Amino acid sequence: MNFSQRTRGMVRAIAVAMALALPVVMTVSAADARVGGGGSRGSRTFSAPPSTNTAPGTAAPMNRTFSQPGSPNMGAPAAANSGGLFGRGGMGRGLLGGLAAGFLGAGLFGMLFGGGLFSGLGGLSSILGLLLQIGLIVLVVRLAMSWWQRRNAPAPAYAGGPDVGPGAQPNYRSGFGFGLGGGANAPVEIAPADYEAFERLLGEIQTAWSNEDIAKLHTLATPEMVSYFSKDLEENKARNVTNKVTSVKLLQGDLAEAWREGESEYATVAMRFSLVDTMLERGTGRLVGGGEQPQEVTEVWTFVRRRGGNWELSAIQQTN
Repeated sequence: MNFSQRTRGMVRAIAVAMALALPVVMTVSAADARVGGGGSRGSRTFSAPPSTNTAPGTAAPMNRTFSQPGSPNMGAPAAANSGGLFGRGGMGRGLLGGLAAGFLGAGLFGMLFGGGLFSGLGGLSSILGLLLQIGLIVLVVRLAMSWWQRRNAPAPAYAGGPDVGPGAQPNYRSGFGFGLGGGANAPVEIAPADYEAFERLLGEIQTAWSNEDIAKLHTLATPEMVSYFSKDLEENKARNVTNKVTSVKLLQGDLAEAWREGESEYATVAMRFSLVDTMLERGTGRLVGGGEQPQEVTEVWTFVRRRGGNWELSAIQQTN
């Protein structure tokens, strides 16, 4: 009898630990999955941009965006994550993860006090009953997450987009590192001056980010992107660190697609560039992350402008 009570007590203690720890673990996992930068690409926000010679793989889905599926209009701001300019993403599984964690936590606590998760199983107080209920909860959560992932899977790229995959067209490079071949069939003509602007924005945005210059970022990016940058910078301050991105150099770039929506013109380009990315402790300047050695990064950036206006950064996506 004492052994049975002791075993039951140990199981309940484990259940308490799981109930308390699981929401935290799921939150960390969701944060770790936040990659891609986020932003909006108008009506193509949820369509994968075509691959290019620079980024022959696929771009990560836009998992941090104001846009709503099926509409190019902006909705409510999405939650931002911690980290530097690179490796940020969107809310993705945050809502589902929170609901699942709360669901499982509530079920486990219910078991501790003799109730159980379902009324039909309320009388199961044995170890077998506990394991059965945990198994049912895990099954429900896995089915729900599978449905959520299918529901939010990115749509395929437009069939009418320019064919700029590897070997599709010769990569006639401009003096600024961009391949001009990809824009041959684009609805919006992208001139060499536009490629100059893309390269300039790449460097200026990294500098403004490193300097935590929100006012400057407002002149280089859309309000949506600035809201993400601002949130991330605030989180860096809360962690007492600053992210310095220096020695940015464009190595290669290709136009993935360019199109017009009303008075707005969009251009999505793949860019491979080198940089030095460090995380420093505020006040002391002590290196706490990153390194002093240059690293290469390949990302897909989307720019937008009003017809005749200046280009602004509209979205950043990581590449797979």
